[in-house]
Amino acid sequence: MRIGIHGRDFQTKSTRFIENVLEQLKQRKAEVWLSSKFVKQIKSPLLGEMKYKIFEHGDSLRNFDFFFSLGGDGTMLESVTYIGKAEVPILGINTGRLGFLAITSRDEIDRALEAIFSGNYKVESRTMLKLVSSSKLFEPQNFALNDFTIMKKDTSSMITVHVFVDGELLNSYWSDGIIVSTPTGSTGYSLSCGGPLVYPKSESFIITAVSPHNLGTRPIVISDKSEITFEIEGRSKKYLVSLDSRFETIDDTVSLKIKKERFNAKLVQLPGHHYFNTLRQKLNWGLDIRN
Repeated sequence: MRIGIHGRDFQTKSTRFIENVLEQLKQRKAEVWLSSKFVKQIKSPLLGEMKYKIFEHGDSLRNFDFFFSLGGDGTMLESVTYIGKAEVPILGINTGRLGFLAITSRDEIDRALEAIFSGNYKVESRTMLKLVSSSKLFEPQNFALNDFTIMKKDTSSMITVHVFVDGELLNSYWSDGIIVSTPTGSTGYSLSCGGPLVYPKSESFIITAVSPHNLGTRPIVISDKSEITFEIEGRSKKYLVSLDSRFETIDDTVSLKIKKERFNAKLVQLPGHHYFNTLRQKLNWGLDIRN
C-alpha cells in the first residue's frame, strides 16, 4: 500500500505520536511518501532508520492509495491542494483540538490504521468550488474545499460587492466582504459570520456577507450548479481574495467567477464517525452546565 503523509506546525509533544504512525506503517510494509515540508519539521532519528520517498507540491499523486494529513483543519485544507484532481482518500489525523475536517484523534490512531489496512472504512465525497479569474489567480490550485472570499484590504471603509447568480443580480452587499462556501465550509468562516450549517451531501453553495451595513442582509443557499460572478466597488482600489487559507491581492479590473469544481475531495470516514457526531462535540450540542 502506498501512503502519502503531510503535516505542519508541530509541537514538540507531537514527535512521539508521529514516530508511532511511521513505525506502524513500517511494520505493515507500507510504501511511505512524505511531503518535503513535512520532512523539514520532523525532529526524529526514526527518519534515518526507515525508507521513504519525498513528494513536492505540484507532483502527481494519482498512484497513492491514501493520504494522511497530520495536524488540524488547516493542514487538511493544505493537503487537498497537494492531491487536487487525483482524488486520493484523505485521513485527517488531528494532533491538536477537535476539528470539523481532521476528526481522527491521536488516541484513535491504532484503530484508524487497522481500519485502513482491513478495508473497514467509508469514503465521503465533498464538493469543491473553483475560481475562474481573468488574472489566473491561484492556478493551478484554483479550487477550495471550504470557501472563497472577497474582503476589503484596509480598515478604512466597507466595500460594495454586486453578486450575480447565473447572470441575474442577487444583491449589492455593503459590507467588509463576501463569503461563498461549500457545505463543508459552512462550519468555517461562514458560520462565524452568521451563515447556516449545511449538510455536506447537500448540492449547494452558501453566500454570506461579512459585517454587512444593512442588518436586513441574510445568508442565502443556492444550487451548486449555478455560476456566481462579482463586481466590486470601494474607496480603496485593492481587495483581498482567498481560497481556503490562501490569499491574493487584486483590483477591481479582475473578473471573478465561482462554479462547482469537476472533481471532489475524498475524506476517509472510520466506523463510529459521523458528521452529526462532530457537530455535537464541536458545538457542545446537548450539553448544559446545569446538568
